[in-house]
Amino acid sequence: MPPPRSRAIAGRDEFQQRSAVVVTVDGDRDEAMRVSDELNQYMVSLVLAKQANREDDLLSRLITRGEEQGRPLTLPELVSVGITLLIAGHETTANMIALSTLALLRNPDQLAALRADPTRASAAAEELLRYLSVIQFGLFRQVTEELPVGAGTIGAGGFLIAALSSANRDQSVFSDPDRLDLARDSTAHVAFGFDPHQCLGQQLARIELQEVFARLYTRIPTLRLAVPFEEIQYKDNTLVYGVTALPVTWE
Repeated sequence: MPPPRSRAIAGRDEFQQRSAVVVTVDGDRDEAMRVSDELNQYMVSLVLAKQANREDDLLSRLITRGEEQGRPLTLPELVSVGITLLIAGHETTANMIALSTLALLRNPDQLAALRADPTRASAAAEELLRYLSVIQFGLFRQVTEELPVGAGTIGAGGFLIAALSSANRDQSVFSDPDRLDLARDSTAHVAFGFDPHQCLGQQLARIELQEVFARLYTRIPTLRLAVPFEEIQYKDNTLVYGVTALPVTWE
């Protein structure tokens, strides 16, 4: 039997391969449905294993906390939470970390400022969220009543696409928006959505990004690209924008 770490790595690789299919927008629909079913079965087996053998992890804590509060979470609820956390929480944050690293390596003055003062990690996270906007496709909405947009009007019953990345580069809100500036106030960005439609996991995402930005570049100060920038390939066909790989090296 392989050691626990080997099983964990195998499970991680299995999940990443399947989640990549789920978030692809131009793939085969039947394959996406099949993979979604496989992901669901994977999570069912994982939850059942945690119910039988509690460990120090999130699913185990959710199971235990529900029992302690007299309202145990059902299997479908735990499966739903697990899949949501892994897909919505992993794909977005992982791609943000890779893209942010690439952006900082391409802007060495900003990277140097962050290395010199890691307490700027919180502000850096907000600016990079604005600058990158990894949810790359707009949100499809139907208008319930006549809505003025710019110089025109969308009538009731019409449709529009709200592009978060476009809003985050709005010149009326952000000065010189195409420039990465970790010193700017970027708190008005809409990378997590707006008002009642904001991402439920945004605070967890912020904490994860802040921890990375405060530690990674000081822990590995010689971090640099291992290939020319022009060779980096991007995920243009997925719901979450990112790089297919980010080869780096250090001394």
